[in-house]
Amino acid sequence: MAVVLDAFSRRVIGWALDRTLEAKLTIAALTMALSRRSRKAGLVHHSDRGVQYAADDYTGLLAQYDIQISMSRKGNPYDNARTESFMKTLKYEEVYRQEYRDLPDALRSLRRFIEKVYNEKRLHSALGYLPPSEFEANLLTANNCKEAASRQLSL
Repeated sequence: MAVVLDAFSRRVIGWALDRTLEAKLTIAALTMALSRRSRKAGLVHHSDRGVQYAADDYTGLLAQYDIQISMSRKGNPYDNARTESFMKTLKYEEVYRQEYRDLPDALRSLRRFIEKVYNEKRLHSALGYLPPSEFEANLLTANNCKEAASRQLSL
C-alpha cells in the first residue's frame, strides 16, 4: 500500500493498493492526491527512501508539478512519523481485524476505512480531537471569514 497524507490535516488524500511495490503503486497514490488537491508554490513532498519513491517516473511527476522532494535520512523511520503512524492505525484498526477474500475485497474494505472512517470520523488529538475532514472544513470556514472581513475593511 502507498499513501499520500496532507501533513497539516492528517487527511489521506491519495492511496493505492496492489500486489507489487513497484513505482506504479506510488504513482497511482500520488496521481489520486494531485487530482484531489490544488497545489501552491513551495509544496513539499516528503517520503522515505524506498526505491518506488526515488524512481525516475515518480520523481519526474513531482518535478512536473513543481513539487519539492524531501526524503528521510537513511534508516530513520521517525523522519516520516505521520505516515508511519497512519500505517500503524490502518493495520490495528482495519487490516488485523479483517480476513479479506481477495484483492478486490481488500480494496473495498480499505476504501471504506480510509475515506469514511479515518478521514471523516477518526478523532486526532493533534487536530483538537477533530477528524481530518472537519478540521479542514473549520479551517476553510475560518479563512473565508477572514477574507470576508478584510474585504469589508478595505471598502
